[in-house]
Parts: sequence; structure tokens; C-alpha cells
Amino acid sequence: MRYQIQLDKRELHGEITLPSSKSISNRLLILNALAEKEGRLENLSGSDDTRVLVEGLGTGEGTVDIGHAGTSMRFLAAYLSIQPGEYILTGSRRMQQRPIGKLVDALKDLGAKIEYLDRTGYPPLSIRGKMLNGGEINVDSSISSQYISALMMIGPALKEGLVIRLKNEVVSASYIQLTQSLMRDLGIPVKFTGTRIEVPCHSFEGKDIFVEGDWSAASYWYAIAALADHAEFEIKGLQKESWQGDSVLPVMFRQLGVDTTFTEDGIRLKTIQRSKRKFEYNFGDSPDLAQTVALVCGLLNIPFRFTGTGTLKIKETDRVVALQTEMKKLGILVDADSEGAWMSWDGNMATDLPGIKQIKTYQDHRMAMAFAPAAILFPGLIIEDPDVVKKSYPGFWNDLQNVGFNIKVLNP
Repeated sequence: MRYQIQLDKRELHGEITLPSSKSISNRLLILNALAEKEGRLENLSGSDDTRVLVEGLGTGEGTVDIGHAGTSMRFLAAYLSIQPGEYILTGSRRMQQRPIGKLVDALKDLGAKIEYLDRTGYPPLSIRGKMLNGGEINVDSSISSQYISALMMIGPALKEGLVIRLKNEVVSASYIQLTQSLMRDLGIPVKFTGTRIEVPCHSFEGKDIFVEGDWSAASYWYAIAALADHAEFEIKGLQKESWQGDSVLPVMFRQLGVDTTFTEDGIRLKTIQRSKRKFEYNFGDSPDLAQTVALVCGLLNIPFRFTGTGTLKIKETDRVVALQTEMKKLGILVDADSEGAWMSWDGNMATDLPGIKQIKTYQDHRMAMAFAPAAILFPGLIIEDPDVVKKSYPGFWNDLQNVGFNIKVLNP
């Protein structure tokens, strides 16, 4: 299936209620499952990722298939390693291409019984869960912060607690801080000093928590406001004092022509004059925003240089290569190093562009949502496999229609 997106006006107004935070929901689900007494979690994310995690936590022994959900793969690998029983943890073909070796190595250092069923370092995994003693381990923190978060959350259940010494550059530290904040809110005295994390053996009870809105999902509305001639949106569900790393959006997008006003139940976005002639940013703490900001800068003819983008290589797809390929269809020639550590665009434009712009999404929800706003400048833009947005923002296309976008379903 494909969607063709059209916009007949350049002034947009509307009210949007965002999905709740997938990052917070998934962490709270793991912590709640480990608590001596579960709390009531309200407004959990309706995303496929969260649904899969809920199912995985309730499966019991046997095969747990998490599909494309990378967070669930990492969190469940750690969680199941301390749950008595025998499990097979598997996922989609793409998931079986995403590395998990560093996390498995760390769990094995703690005494976990985990074996690879196919390629060494990659899912599927055979896990024989048991009580682990804990102790002190070294972890390469330059690959994925989710490895660190997965280990942190099982720390209170280990007999000796857990000390993690972080080796190499810490990527996406804001997500480690998010995990720490959620654990401390439950009474677990986690210490994070930048290169060392200490989690004591600690019994705790869950709390009744209402999950806040997802700042990552807000990024697409910031993009629309930046690209429109004029836009005003009321975005509900976001908190000003948020633990989410992507809550940097108000500061980031003010340079790109979007003003943010905080309200009682969220934010108000409004298009303003842009002040940026070149955009430079380190996305190490907010990698999920990189695709959207790259599109906005390119379409506004603002040269950019991004750093801290290395983790994009091991997401749902190789997001660096995917961005280069699809942005070229819009005339934007993005440069990047082979490891994805930086991406840049100097204003160089491609020639011989296709008449109809059709964007491949590579089974990546953020590719679909990052490129959709480009329909403002490229009427009739086509998005392949639009259902991928269910991974994090199931109502995205309905929300677009509600503010004035026309979406036509095209058969394959």
C-alpha cells in the first residue's frame, strides 16, 4: 500500500493529542514487572513496540517474537535472563540483522545462560533464565544506550546489585538519564556519574503513573510548522519539565522558524521568521530527531552539519543511507562518513529529479513520518508502506488529515 499526500493550502491550524511516550512506557513496563507490587500504569503508548513488549512480558516460557521492536529485544533479553524458565527470543528479518552481542556479553559476565541460535552476536537467542548474583561489569557504551538501560533495570533484582563501568563514548546519555530518573522515582537509589553506574540490590513497589506525551512524535508537527507559510497547532500531552531527551525541540526549532508556548495541557506551535543560515547540532542525545531536522533544513535551503549520528546505522534501517537515498529524490545531496558519525549538506542540489516523488520507508516508522511534511513543498508526494507508523504513532495519518492534508490510498 502507498499513500499520496496533497495539501491545497499553506496555512494550517489544528489541535493534536500526541501518543504517550514509548520510551517511558517501555521502561515502566519492565520496572513494573520487576516490582514486588505492581503499580497502575495509565496512558501507556498504543504503539506496536509497546504492545509487543506487553505481550512478551506475559508470554511465559517458549518463543517470544518481538517483530521489529528493537527496544523490546534488548529489554527482554535482560529481563528474561533473570526469569526462571527457557525462552527463545526472536524477531523480524531486520531484527536478526541488528547487533545484540555487547548486551549478551555483559549478561554472560553476570552469569546469564544465553546462546545464539544462528549468527553469533545477533538474534535469535536461547535464554535459560535464573537468579543472577550481579557484581561489576564493563560495557561498551558507544553502541546503544538501550543496552545500558536494560542492564540498569534488572540491577535491583541481582543479589549483589550492579556496577556498570562505561567504556568509550556514551551515546544517547539522555536515555540513560531517563532510565535513572524513572528508577529513582520508584525509590531505587541509582547513581550515574558519566562513566559509572551503580544500582544496589533493592526491593521496590510500583506506583500509579500517568505516562506523558511523546516529544519524539511532536517533532513532525514542528517540521510541518517550519515548512508551512503559516501554522498554529495546539499539541496536547507534553510536559515542560520532561525527562525525555527530545524535549530539546523548542530550542532547536526556534532557530528553524517555530515558536513554542507552553500551555496547561501541552504546547502551542506557531510559524515565525527563521534566523538560521547554517544549522549545526550534535544529535548524540536525541538521535530520533535527526531525520526530521535533516529534511527540514534541506527543504528550507539551510546547509547543515550533524554529529552524534552513529547510532542511526543500527536502527530499524541504516537511517544514514536511507536518508541519503530518499533526500536525493527531493534534490538534496547529503554527505556522510562511512560510520555515520557525521552528516552534512552544503546546499548541493541534484539534477534530473523524478517527476513523481515516491519515498521508500525501509520498514522504518521515522522515515515515513519525517518525509510526510515534504508534501507541503512537493504536492502528490507518495509514501510507501505507510502502516509502519504503527510502531510508534498509530494515529499519525489521521492527525494529518484532521489539519488539512489530503491522503489518497494507492494500490501497489
